[in-house]
Amino acid sequence: MSGAEDQAALVDLLNTTPVVDGRRTESLDGAWLRDHGAPGERVAAARVLRDALQAVVRGESSADILSGYLRDVVRTPSIADGSVIWRLDAGWAARMVLAWGELQASMPGRLRPCANDECRLFLLDRSRAGTGRWCSMSGCGNRMKARRHYDRSARKS
Repeated sequence: MSGAEDQAALVDLLNTTPVVDGRRTESLDGAWLRDHGAPGERVAAARVLRDALQAVVRGESSADILSGYLRDVVRTPSIADGSVIWRLDAGWAARMVLAWGELQASMPGRLRPCANDECRLFLLDRSRAGTGRWCSMSGCGNRMKARRHYDRSARKS
């Protein structure tokens, strides 16, 4: 997988605990892992990683909890066609942590939880101004705007 593919997989991983009908659901299973380039990963281990990443992105835990996933990562240089190329030897879990780190460096603060407190999803804000707040404008965005409008209208009455 490329860095962009790993970043997309990371956001998908973070979003495997959606709230449906007011209850947190679980969508991370063996099929999800196969579809996201991790056929050999154990579901339980992937869920532990996901939970740690979610806690870090939400600011509930220090990023230090992710360091163990990077222990066996090896980056090896070689020469090809007259230039240096780098080969990364890292398992799927390490690549997810590396994708998080790359997003932190290249797009600081842009990977964040949805501003709807009732939602468990995350967004990667690619807007120019960096003001994206909701995982989906058609879902959470509309609900939150409608709620604010209702609250304002109720206070006027």
